[in-house]
Amino acid sequence: MIEALSQHRGRLLGLFALYFAVNIVLRLALPHSLELDEGQQLFLAQGLALGYDSQPPFYNWLQYGAVELLGNSLPALSILKNAMLFACYGLVAATAARIIRNPVLAVIAVLGMLTIPQIVFEAQRDLTHTVAVLFAGCLFVYALVTTLQRPTALHYALTGLSIGIGVIAKYNFVLLPFAGLVAVLLDPVFRRRLFDLRLALTAAIAIAIVMPHGLWFLDHLQTATGRTLGKLMQDGDSGRLVQIGDGLLSLAQSLIAFSAATLGLFAIVFGRQWRAAWRMESSWSRLIGHMFLVLVVLLVLLVVVGGASHIKARWLTPFFFLLPVYLALKIDLLDRPLGPAPKYFGRIVLFVMIVVPLALFLRVPAARLTGDYKKINVPYRPAIEAILSAGRHRPALIATGEEQMAGNLRLNAPDIPVTIPGSGIVRQRIAFDAEHPLLLVWRDDGKADAPLEPALRDWSEAYVRAATGTAPAEPLEARDIAQPYYYGRPGDLYHFRYAWVYPPAP
Repeated sequence: MIEALSQHRGRLLGLFALYFAVNIVLRLALPHSLELDEGQQLFLAQGLALGYDSQPPFYNWLQYGAVELLGNSLPALSILKNAMLFACYGLVAATAARIIRNPVLAVIAVLGMLTIPQIVFEAQRDLTHTVAVLFAGCLFVYALVTTLQRPTALHYALTGLSIGIGVIAKYNFVLLPFAGLVAVLLDPVFRRRLFDLRLALTAAIAIAIVMPHGLWFLDHLQTATGRTLGKLMQDGDSGRLVQIGDGLLSLAQSLIAFSAATLGLFAIVFGRQWRAAWRMESSWSRLIGHMFLVLVVLLVLLVVVGGASHIKARWLTPFFFLLPVYLALKIDLLDRPLGPAPKYFGRIVLFVMIVVPLALFLRVPAARLTGDYKKINVPYRPAIEAILSAGRHRPALIATGEEQMAGNLRLNAPDIPVTIPGSGIVRQRIAFDAEHPLLLVWRDDGKADAPLEPALRDWSEAYVRAATGTAPAEPLEARDIAQPYYYGRPGDLYHFRYAWVYPPAP
């Protein structure tokens, strides 16, 4: 398999095109209920903005374009994500071909990305901004390698483009070009590329791309950083030493979770060659190795100096996705026959390419046997259709309390604007009269009789006052609707709550 793929790069890209096409088909075959990130993306795709929340806007902009082309639909979500993942593998293939001499090992380097759980499984299940920053990281490394090999103005410009995209894809990306800068400085051959006037082109393009969102970031600092810092920091007041200990432990666990499968597979398949390869070095292996080292040091400093306590494995994706390339490069430097290793590696990776999409698909219908309901099992479509049919008129606006619910409302009522109190997403003037009511929808993890969220209640009252000049005449009449889960056990129901809001009678 791998030998055949190595003879023509088009075959490798064709394999990945088929793989991601299968992932799209399987996702569309599942119930059209959205995961967390999917719901957020469809909700935010109602408009373009320089910034939205705690994540930079690059993926949101792409998603807006996909929705404009394909509508508020699951294909708009799935096709975009899989296209970006396909581009990631294509960029890594192009990078590996430039620095690995043996074409078989160059193919193994790319296929090795399928051994990283955060890329092969988590990114496919429900990640968006991580997919965007992975794409930016792959583009940056390709641009860096091409610039170091052939320092043309175009390649310097491409490096600036990749840095700019990376920063507006996810803020932690900034660690990667910094690590690349240090790694280049440490190499006497590559160092001279930094003293080239064309480096100003890199900086200018990166700054031009980042600047619009950067100005928004400065004006919305709390919005842009509060949630992310909250995820990183220790809960409670447990002391500085405990925080550092917890942070270093979580970093170590995340590094192991990210790399263990890849390291184990290379060790098993290549055996003695894998052990001997660690002693081999070249300018390219040193460059990547120094980047890894700098990134680990920066992450340790983030814990010790920055106060981070919770490092998740998926956050390491834009930093260490080159691990399979690094290992394949080391083995390439041995310049020994590979024996049956490529055959074994190819079989294992082919197994992964079959099993992972099936696992992502089957976990949803498996809920009928296990009772472990996933987010896709939630019956949004029949519930939303029933809620809308219960009203005297179609609502002019729907309000809810969280983004996943908002995205599912957009998916199943694409012609109705959806808002969340404080989001500012819906900016156009909305009619509010007896024929254009407001609809509130909320839930409490599917439990019956969920109370109306105070923020949603206060917002609806303010909405009525602003539209009519008077306070609501009577308390909201909350109603309950329950629908069976998709692939649910008999009698298992998911509850939604809703209320129609009409102007006070004159």
